[in-house]
Amino acid sequence: MTMPLQGFGLGLRPQHHDALLAGEARVDWLEVLSENYLVAGGRPRWMLDRMIERWPVAMHGVSLNIGGSDPLDRDYLRALRGLVRHVRPRIVSDHLCWTRHGGVQFHDLLPLPQNDDTVLQVAARVRQVQDALGVPLVLENVSSYLRFAGDTLDEAQFLSAVVAESGCGLLLDVNNVFVNAHNHGFDAVAFLDRLPRHAIRQIHLAGHAPDARGSGLLIDTHDAPVPEGVWRLYEEAVRRFGAVPAMIERDDHIPPLDALLAELETARRIAADAVAVPMERAA
Repeated sequence: MTMPLQGFGLGLRPQHHDALLAGEARVDWLEVLSENYLVAGGRPRWMLDRMIERWPVAMHGVSLNIGGSDPLDRDYLRALRGLVRHVRPRIVSDHLCWTRHGGVQFHDLLPLPQNDDTVLQVAARVRQVQDALGVPLVLENVSSYLRFAGDTLDEAQFLSAVVAESGCGLLLDVNNVFVNAHNHGFDAVAFLDRLPRHAIRQIHLAGHAPDARGSGLLIDTHDAPVPEGVWRLYEEAVRRFGAVPAMIERDDHIPPLDALLAELETARRIAADAVAVPMERAA
């Protein structure tokens, strides 16, 4: 049986390969982008093998299309299963969204209608994916900038219903909660209170930016340091969910490794303080 993740990790980026292998970075685990390693051989897989010799790994994908209407991509699932067998990851995750339609793959994590029909569709596809991969699936909440007219569930209800119907776990992106709370006008802390605590398997921490067009929206960029508001929301998450493995996720404007390690130390400190102060005393 695979042991669960523990502690604090980083999203593995090619810019940091040499520094990670050369140093004694205080990193408990690494998260790899699944799509970067689906093809056997070559330098990416060679480097991945060096990493899995030293660190536990989580696999995180962007192409599953778990909420889409196209049939699941069986070739992709076969390649993903091969990577699972090679890496033996502690967690396999993707996003609660759709990414493909009519055979066209988009490069966005597109939001789903939040209603009972979508819950049943996603749950059925989760079961197919888990059967194909032979491992449990964890789904991440995504950022969004609109709501559908046919929504009958709010986001917390939707996430909870998907978990209840499918049995999947949740990867809680705290930055995405912060962004959505701002964009859609809900209370982010109250949102955390309504999530199924038993389902939270992993936490992402990242940054965002105001919409450059002046719309007033926050845009999930994942290209900047974790801002103060997200750190405060992370503290609230730890008080509710406990010592869930957490990581810094940077997808663009990648800084030197030391900058991300400093953020990781902030996460360690906030988590230690939050666990030490019960929610009743912090209220």
